[in-house]
Amino acid sequence: MPLIEVEGVDKYYGELRALRDVSLRLEEGRIGLLGPNGAGKSTLLKVLLGLVTHEHGSVRVFGREVAREPFEVRSRIGYMPEGDSVMPELSALDFTRFAGELCGLPRSEATGRAHQVLHYVGLGEARYRKLGSFSTGMKQRARLAQALVGDPKLLLLDEPTSGLDPRGRDEMLSLILDIPRRTGTSVVLSTHILPDVEKVCNQVVVIAGGSILYAGDLAPLVAPEAGVYEVRIKGDPEAIKKPLEIAKCVVTASGTTLEVRVPTGKDLNFILEVAVESGQQIRHLAPLTQTLERAFMRTLEEAGQSAPEG
Repeated sequence: MPLIEVEGVDKYYGELRALRDVSLRLEEGRIGLLGPNGAGKSTLLKVLLGLVTHEHGSVRVFGREVAREPFEVRSRIGYMPEGDSVMPELSALDFTRFAGELCGLPRSEATGRAHQVLHYVGLGEARYRKLGSFSTGMKQRARLAQALVGDPKLLLLDEPTSGLDPRGRDEMLSLILDIPRRTGTSVVLSTHILPDVEKVCNQVVVIAGGSILYAGDLAPLVAPEAGVYEVRIKGDPEAIKKPLEIAKCVVTASGTTLEVRVPTGKDLNFILEVAVESGQQIRHLAPLTQTLERAFMRTLEEAGQSAPEG
């Protein structure tokens, strides 16, 4: 049974069409939900939770129709919403215990679970402090704790590393990686920060303009592309760029590195031959490393979507 099944879903906010005929089929695992700001990521998470209604289509989580059994579905999901969604007048313990009680736990059990998850996220010594006194990183950990307190089978995390410094971001990502290993819980990580997904996830959903552009395993998306190589030479790269283009290669310059696509049927030896004929000395020649950022940008371009700024 797939973890998540979405078929033909639209969502409007007045005249704004936030989701456009969205269809997804995702297995258990660590899923990255990628897209620029305003792409529809947060709306999709809320649709999966049944917190907002959708037009047309159907949504199933754990094989259950969300529109028909929203409370049953939500009882098995931990949700970490985007933004500063804490109650500043409560202590971390009271806040997390309250979340546990909302999940249906008896107060004593919710209290015990709150102590456990606060220790797990690194807030054990600060659990009696009010959330209003917490730093951004501590608030993010408290929000993660409240998502974990009900022992969910699926975690929906909306921009969990937003606003964190590099150390805080690494620590948050380490926690997100550790949770599935310890508990078998599946995770949906919604973010516009591509390296976070590359570090944590094994499945990816790319969304832009409310439409799904890619959904599937991460590995094929970042697999090296056949016939494309990184080239650096001794001296000015322009000295070999022109001969390569004459030889019908497609060449893109990025500083001192050239990205070279050789003609069909050729390999890196073709580049070496051009270098010898033009009297150039190759210093670096290797298959182009495909990053998630490169694959993401290519996916947007192929769909006719604008690349995000920044």
